[in-house]
Amino acid sequence: MIFEIFAYSFMRNALIAAIMVSVTCGVVGTLIVLKKLVFMSGGISHSAFGGIGLGYLLGLNPVLVAIPFSLAASLTIGLIGRRARVSEDVAIGVLWAVGMASGIIFVNLTPGYAPDLFSYLFGSILTVPVFDLMIMFILNMVILTVFLLFHKEFYAISFDEEFATASGVPVKPLYYALLGMIGLSVVILIRVVGIILVIALLTIPTVISMKFTHGIIKLSFASSITGLICTITGLFLSYIFNLTSGATIVMVLAAAFLISTLIKRLRVPRKKL
Repeated sequence: MIFEIFAYSFMRNALIAAIMVSVTCGVVGTLIVLKKLVFMSGGISHSAFGGIGLGYLLGLNPVLVAIPFSLAASLTIGLIGRRARVSEDVAIGVLWAVGMASGIIFVNLTPGYAPDLFSYLFGSILTVPVFDLMIMFILNMVILTVFLLFHKEFYAISFDEEFATASGVPVKPLYYALLGMIGLSVVILIRVVGIILVIALLTIPTVISMKFTHGIIKLSFASSITGLICTITGLFLSYIFNLTSGATIVMVLAAAFLISTLIKRLRVPRKKL
């Protein structure tokens, strides 16, 4: 049955997308969880909807337009949080709302019907075209290159920025680089799980892996494998039962999280009374 499924080109594209998404989950998801930027990643993902709507309005590929929009949102959140007299949570909340609202207005201004809008909100890995796969591949290479070059520095700023600064690590440039990586990862994940469910794929694989391994490289690798297994499982289930792929993948991730929690508790010996 597996070979029959992959006889379809859209299933082959979906498998390639799952592999690339797993790399993003492992690399960026690890940094997000360690640095405690989960809420920020949600704000950036929802802000990116403004780029999707603008792409519809301009008649361009929404994913292409979402790239600069997402990068701008991530850097704006960082600048406001660090330089303005506004808390980071407030900046995230404002851009979260503005991004979604602007996206809706752009879609309303677009003549005719906006096709595939639902897939950008909730994901549709089964409909990822070849052009979007090429974009995802390029963004993945950028993220992976930056991570491999500066993984030690990212590890340092994730735990103690003051100590990293005292050690000569360029904290601010790396922080903004991390925000940019989050922005790019959001664009990669949009077509798979959608804007609304991006947080799950960026965080759950890493949270699961943290129960069984440590160290940024090992954790990133384990998160990538976990994300790949859960994404492919959700892909097959969504195909077999005709379900929305993004939501199915997230439910598989949630089930994997519960199972890993039970396994972890069973492995930890109870203290003797």
